[in-house]
Amino acid sequence: MDNSFSIQRKQGVGVKVRRVIAYIVLIFLSFLCLFGFYILFINATRSNGDLKMGFQAYPGTQLAKNFINMLHSTQPIVRGMLNSLLVAGVSAFFCTYFSTMTAYAIHAYRFKLRNAAFTFILAIMMIPTQVTALGFIQLITKMGLMDNYIPLIVPAIAAPATFFYMKQYMDSTLPMSLVEAARIDGAGEFRIFNSIVLPMMKPAIAVQAIFTFVANWNNYFTPALVLKTEEYKTLPIMIAELRSADFLKFDMGVVYMTIAFSIFPVIIVYLILSKNIVSGLAMGAVKG
Repeated sequence: MDNSFSIQRKQGVGVKVRRVIAYIVLIFLSFLCLFGFYILFINATRSNGDLKMGFQAYPGTQLAKNFINMLHSTQPIVRGMLNSLLVAGVSAFFCTYFSTMTAYAIHAYRFKLRNAAFTFILAIMMIPTQVTALGFIQLITKMGLMDNYIPLIVPAIAAPATFFYMKQYMDSTLPMSLVEAARIDGAGEFRIFNSIVLPMMKPAIAVQAIFTFVANWNNYFTPALVLKTEEYKTLPIMIAELRSADFLKFDMGVVYMTIAFSIFPVIIVYLILSKNIVSGLAMGAVKG
């Protein structure tokens, strides 16, 4: 009995040690992730001259001045943020909705090319955006969609990675017996999807909405090819143009303030949807 107690005690100590190590590693990784944000917000409070002298760990005194200069810069930053909100928000909504609908079609229906369709959708993930850029620009030019938000929103709906995540989550949480019961009760397929499937998929939708919103919010490559008019440009394009300004007019403090300003909508979206992230990631990663 003493040996059994000794073994249990050693196991308990081992669990505590592993837990302490895990906490230390997580704290260290959190510090690395947050340190970049700390540098960003600190530099946003300093003047261009102070930034040229090197990094300082304490805040500066130019926060209000940098903010005012940002609002009165050569780029309409507030308009750019509204443009980015429109593109990222609409893209996230349609992407998550139609990706969930596609995953439901693969999950709930049995048809001859079901596995081939699933494989084909996943194979599209292997094609980089840059490979299709030239053909994409030629296509939207012929369609008269240059300098328009449609080429930024509609292609974002077809997101294989979002579809795959939704399919995995659906395999774990959506029993076919529930769908069959709704069909027996006379519910149509769209009603089943909107009234039963979507509420069950809320955690996964919240996770993918965040990822899709951030991806479209930070997207620079495609908007830079499509948008030419100043009033239509998104925030990443304006930040890049600020950085490429004339050396004599270049103000690094304003650039840092603009980047910090552009992060706040992402933080707000994250805070709104964050309560679903843990459950959504856990269920999506494990196939029941």
